[in-house]
Amino acid sequence: MQKRKELAKRVNPMLLSVRDVHAGYNKVNVLWGINLDVDIGQKVALVGSNGGGKSTLLKTISGILKPQKGSIVFDGSDITHLKTPEIVVRGISLIPEGYKLFSGMTVHENLLLGAYQTKDHQDVKDQIGRVYEIFPELLMRKNQLAGTLSGGQQQMCSIGRGLMSNPRLLLIDELSLGLAPLLVETLVGKINEIHRATRMSIILVEQDVETAFSIADVGYVIETGRVTLYGRAKEVLEDPKIVESYLGV
Repeated sequence: MQKRKELAKRVNPMLLSVRDVHAGYNKVNVLWGINLDVDIGQKVALVGSNGGGKSTLLKTISGILKPQKGSIVFDGSDITHLKTPEIVVRGISLIPEGYKLFSGMTVHENLLLGAYQTKDHQDVKDQIGRVYEIFPELLMRKNQLAGTLSGGQQQMCSIGRGLMSNPRLLLIDELSLGLAPLLVETLVGKINEIHRATRMSIILVEQDVETAFSIADVGYVIETGRVTLYGRAKEVLEDPKIVESYLGV
């Protein structure tokens, strides 16, 4: 019987399950009963107005914030009350809004920080090699201080740092924030390249709805801390409410 249960767990395509999650800051609640699912290899977009709770949800999944109510299950295990380092080890990595690099450290040093939980030096070497393959711009600037990079290069470095833990689920908060359209297009291509190579699951928070849904398989709309719409990305994008509220049509 035990072997059957283990087999069932391995073939279950559900990687992340968020159920009735309430969370916020101190006594101010931001999320109200959020439900969200991510399958293995699935790309999910979270869109909505500023202050709706999208970034708060990513922080809650990654353990930076603790939910006041509800549960978060990852790969069959309850991670609701785990600390962020434990969640990173389990396979979840957050790319924070605004890069959050250490400006006085080099690109290479910032990338190595993403592997601080990895004990095998060869694994770290292999992973940083893969990051440089994806972002050759970073290899060219590996000894440059991160604070002197352009916005696009800093975003690449932030993504690369997140990849250093070799995650199964990548959480990306505001991919395109403050970047020129051409750079955004380049980054979208990189995200798709990463997904093709690794089949890792991705949750993307993005203000640009069309950019978000061009990447995603599934879309969620979060307003005032609640999921108000979800479904296949193409269907959500064509919803009249989305067209009116976010596409200006």
